[in-house]
Amino acid sequence: MVLLCFLLDLRTLMPPLLKEIKQCLLQLANLYAISKSEIHRKDKIGICYIHRNRVTYSNELKIVYSPRGGDFILRDFHHAVSNIPSDAFLPDSGVSAASIDGGDVALEKLFSEELLYSWGGKDIVKKVIFIGSCILKDVDSVRKILSDAADKCVSVEFVLLEQERGDSNDASRNVQDFLNSISDLENCSLRNYLPDTWILSGLVKRWLQELKDTLEEPLQAAFLFKNDLAGSTDRILCNLFTSAEQIIDSFHPCQTCRCHGLPLDGSGGNKSRRPSSCSITCQELMTSDLIDNAVKVGDHTLLFLPSFQSFPELQQVSAPIIFNVIGRTNLGSLNEGAIIGSSYVVTPLASHEDEATSDESNKSELNTRCFQGLCQALHSLDQGLVCSSTCNMETMRTSSFQCFYILQPSDNGPMLLRRLAGSEEILPFPEFIRSIDYAVPNEILNSIQTSLLKVGFCFPT
Repeated sequence: MVLLCFLLDLRTLMPPLLKEIKQCLLQLANLYAISKSEIHRKDKIGICYIHRNRVTYSNELKIVYSPRGGDFILRDFHHAVSNIPSDAFLPDSGVSAASIDGGDVALEKLFSEELLYSWGGKDIVKKVIFIGSCILKDVDSVRKILSDAADKCVSVEFVLLEQERGDSNDASRNVQDFLNSISDLENCSLRNYLPDTWILSGLVKRWLQELKDTLEEPLQAAFLFKNDLAGSTDRILCNLFTSAEQIIDSFHPCQTCRCHGLPLDGSGGNKSRRPSSCSITCQELMTSDLIDNAVKVGDHTLLFLPSFQSFPELQQVSAPIIFNVIGRTNLGSLNEGAIIGSSYVVTPLASHEDEATSDESNKSELNTRCFQGLCQALHSLDQGLVCSSTCNMETMRTSSFQCFYILQPSDNGPMLLRRLAGSEEILPFPEFIRSIDYAVPNEILNSIQTSLLKVGFCFPT
């Protein structure tokens, strides 16, 4: 198990950037809270920040949210993140300065037996993610703290969000000096990122993977060929990774008490306003003491919607199911790993000859021709249609979020409708995939092509 502690350097994070980081933390918490496995929902996230005291001008560490060892409470986490101050940015440290001092004091306090080392017990692996826009200046002091952390198996990742500075050479030099100082420490790393929305979203997914302990050994497989591919090699050995994870679609409206935010017994989906009692105090609750805009996610998580928003009750879908075409995509570049769930064969709707009138028969014939024309046009372009729908084809109910599908053509026949994973469900590629850049020699390429020509065609029945 991994416990993540996020340390935000508010002195170096401009308010717009801090707002995005807070949204990332909330998104991480939301995705973590709706994890499918109960073991993966333990309280394993800590948040703290560094700021400068306006009275004493000293750098201080503030704990925002500390893991308590039980189940993760999403409501408390949201309150904690929302209360992170947005006025602690120091202009001199953000744009013109390449490094900032005083960080060693905060790190020393965090890496203590009373705080970080006491969270989660001794058996849980701990990782600190330091997020800022400037490098810490007190390199020697910071290095000693990081060395002590290495002895206790605590890893530290410095996330440097780049922004425009007056002297980019000075900034690069400071970053390089800091990297050189920690290069021999195996528990430390420094990564530079542009504060782009997609990059921050990718970071959230990587943090989520660490929280859920999904970085396990991949499945191994071998693809065997009847003929040799190159030399005497007739097989390819591979690792198998999952590329998407379905989000639980089990959102149910419920009533909670205002005093503790706990669901009332038997209130799931109950819209009546009859008085009830709090399960903690056992006191009778009046209508004004109830919260109606709460949503239960699974069995253990509560989300509180804005007071002006109500949550629709999920219903069984009725025919016809509506799919809205939102764009085209090249099938040659389609990531098959993003396709989840069952596939559906799509054929044109034809009217029954015995019951159809002449007009209905003409409409049916035109519909069939349009279907075939669409299929042929998409096939010639090697493209598919991306569609959205409020219907979840796995549960055949109206979904609480938009579901995406791809309509794929065939050479001469029906089309195929397949579910696409949403951006929140896509898992990041393994790191080593991005680093593969081998030039394949012509002799190996020619040998493989010759071997493939000996593999016969398979035709679907």
